[in-house]
Amino acid sequence: MLSRAVLPLTRSSVLTSTIRVSAVSVPKSRWYAKSTKPKAPYKLPESVKSSQSEQPSSTPKPEYSAEQTEFDTNADPAGNAASEASKATEPKPHQPLPDLTQGIPSTLAAELEDRTKKPGQTSLNLTEDPSRSEDYTDDGRGDIPKDGYVSSLDRRRARMANLMYAFFLLAGAGGVAYLGRNWETEEEAKAHPDIPSGWSFSLWYNRMKARLSDITSYYKDPAFPKLLPDEDPNLRQPYTLVLSLEDLLVHSEWSREHGWRVAKRPGVDYFLRYLNQYYELVLFTSVPSMMADQVLRKLDPYRIIRWPLFREATRYKDGEYIKDLSYLNRDLSKVILIDTKEEHARLQPENAIILDKWLGDPKDKNLVALIPFLEYIAGMGIEDVRPVLKSFEGTSIPVEFAKREKIMRERFEKEMEEEQKKRPKRGVGSLASALGLKSTRTLDGEQSPSEGLAQGKMLWDQIRERGQKNYEMIEKEIRENGEKWLAEMAAEEEKARQEQMKMMKGSFTSMFGAGKQ
Repeated sequence: MLSRAVLPLTRSSVLTSTIRVSAVSVPKSRWYAKSTKPKAPYKLPESVKSSQSEQPSSTPKPEYSAEQTEFDTNADPAGNAASEASKATEPKPHQPLPDLTQGIPSTLAAELEDRTKKPGQTSLNLTEDPSRSEDYTDDGRGDIPKDGYVSSLDRRRARMANLMYAFFLLAGAGGVAYLGRNWETEEEAKAHPDIPSGWSFSLWYNRMKARLSDITSYYKDPAFPKLLPDEDPNLRQPYTLVLSLEDLLVHSEWSREHGWRVAKRPGVDYFLRYLNQYYELVLFTSVPSMMADQVLRKLDPYRIIRWPLFREATRYKDGEYIKDLSYLNRDLSKVILIDTKEEHARLQPENAIILDKWLGDPKDKNLVALIPFLEYIAGMGIEDVRPVLKSFEGTSIPVEFAKREKIMRERFEKEMEEEQKKRPKRGVGSLASALGLKSTRTLDGEQSPSEGLAQGKMLWDQIRERGQKNYEMIEKEIRENGEKWLAEMAAEEEKARQEQMKMMKGSFTSMFGAGKQ
């Protein structure tokens, strides 16, 4: 049967018409560039060539076989039609249904099999050459190769893109090479004394690296070289206490029910107002000013904290925001940093006290427990706080300080008893005179150190009593004048806001020529 289907196609007339049709040029669309490659001549398939070579050129073969058994049968055509009708009406056996109790059967194998089949592919396509299937498209456009369908506009775009890439590459290489030039001014040479001018590769590389570092320092270093203004040391507290914000003074958390909530640590008001008489309080946080300023207004409405510093004042290095105390414009021997992250104090760890994070415990007392230690440093006039902090390294400062204070108190009481035994008539005041302390009262009516020693009080106890009295005075002033202070600050802020709006309106109108001449 297959031979009878192939034989009519192998006749010379059919082959001639087939070759003539394939030789007709395919019209090109004006939207595509004409292919510059010469068109390959059409080649007959090997199966057609072999069948054509077997036929003699003089006498054509008949189109049918000499013996066809289907014409010699005695079958009745009516019977054949009846049998075909009976086959059509005969019910087909039902296929067994899948067992759905074990789950829905997977159709992955059938889907993968359908994907592997190429659309439009047939096994009996005798008019195409299979050897050209890889170079020519199969989307009905003709026999033009795939690269022949790229438009001239796309080619120009690709060429321009390559030129732009090459230009930027050369410009970048030239800019990097230019950064390694010699120092042009004395300021640059003084800023980098370890990198002199020269034409060696190492010097060129170091100068390039230094200039790149200077460019990126604008984004990594603090906003100002001096974060705090210059002040007369005689008019301010000699010690500076730098405090963090997040998880030290406040704790913030988010929940689906309440959203963002900020909690104030227990004893924060007492901590700030009590130590304000000894330290210059500075808030130094890595939180942006737009977020931290609103929290600070609620935390410290009376402006007990003198200087707030936000993320803009930090130094960005190795993916961390570092609080560089050298930018504070203060003597580091009198600066103490209290934080909850060691990374923030990486540059000056000897000035830092690292506490555990406060996560909202309402019974926390760790912050208030630091007051006796900090009061002792400022009250006793320690020359350099760094050796003192070093001696408490690896311990709990409140617990260790309480132990040392107990030992010092026992030693003091023992010395007092020995002095009383040696000089019972002169009394306890002899110890004060031996220490060079005069028994005179202060101008504000407070007890003098000699009188306190005569009563068996340590000098440290007298400093603590004076500090407690000063704190009570501050609390009294806040209770009596706190509302007045808040109203005055609100009026000043409103006045400043109105002036700022007036300046903005004036600058806006002057842009359009409506301002005053």
